[in-house]
Amino acid sequence: MRILGIDPGYAIVGFGVIDYAGANFKPVNYGAMITEAHMPFTGRLCMIDSDMHEILETYQPDCMAIEKLYFTSNQKTAIDVAQARGILILNASKKNIPVYEYTPLQVKMAVVGYGKAEKKQVMEMTKNILKLNHIPKPDDAADALAIAICHGHCCQGKK
Repeated sequence: MRILGIDPGYAIVGFGVIDYAGANFKPVNYGAMITEAHMPFTGRLCMIDSDMHEILETYQPDCMAIEKLYFTSNQKTAIDVAQARGILILNASKKNIPVYEYTPLQVKMAVVGYGKAEKKQVMEMTKNILKLNHIPKPDDAADALAIAICHGHCCQGKK
């Protein structure tokens, strides 16, 4: 099963593509969709839409796992991220790709086994699970890979 993990944002959207079979994870690719701060917000959304379409076409995932939003302070940022997240989910939906949502707590539990794990612990375990030589960069890509791993553990091979 090919899983696309997404760490949503509007300045940086992390993505990670992994193949999962049994209990084995194999990294396919990872990176980030980056929009420039000087761009109008609508232009950023258009760029995210275009980049997401290309990722889905290139990697043909069986499913997509995306982080649920959780903001306590900045409402404007939360609304902007939610808009970008909607575009990401819509792209998958248009291609009939099932979308699964996970909280940061669920991701930490699935990857580290401890819901209050530090970000560095999650990144190190992601590197180890995927047998990578170094922690993926940018951090958003590492987060996206962790979300994909979470889905692999939670779905136990089901799409």
